[in-house]
Amino acid sequence: MAFAQSTLLSEASRTVLRKSIDEAVRQGSPTAFLSHSHRDALLAKGLQARLSRLDWDVYIDWEDTAMPDRPSVVTAERIRRKIVQLDLFLFLATQNSMTSRWCPWELGYADGKKPNSSILIVQTSDSSGTYGSEYLELYRHLDEASGGGVAHFDKSGNGRMLRGTARP
Repeated sequence: MAFAQSTLLSEASRTVLRKSIDEAVRQGSPTAFLSHSHRDALLAKGLQARLSRLDWDVYIDWEDTAMPDRPSVVTAERIRRKIVQLDLFLFLATQNSMTSRWCPWELGYADGKKPNSSILIVQTSDSSGTYGSEYLELYRHLDEASGGGVAHFDKSGNGRMLRGTARP
């Protein structure tokens, strides 16, 4: 089931106590790169809060103090390094990310660098519809599970709960 954007927005107000992503990597904590449109900053924060409750550290590029103020070659290189370095690549599918210039580039880069099992589409839904179904035949997806959990599913629809210590 797709994540309701309204649910992610309500999660965005939760305080996320987290270490730096580099510290999480050093400690062996599960990590994820979140590809999203900056227009969906609150949705990104909501997903980050949701996954932090499962002990996942989620990298959001605009939280990275080493990022330049304006997009540049340095921005692209840093994004490339983080995509390769972190355990999962998450694509937050919204109307904005589907029309973004950066998000499809990030997904394409991840596709060439990461195992297919490490790329997850995060479908969302709003009053206009559901986003991300275009990719479900290519990649696994991360969905909201009953009882407020989070599960990942393969292309055949077989799923399991996402846990902090397990890798998809």
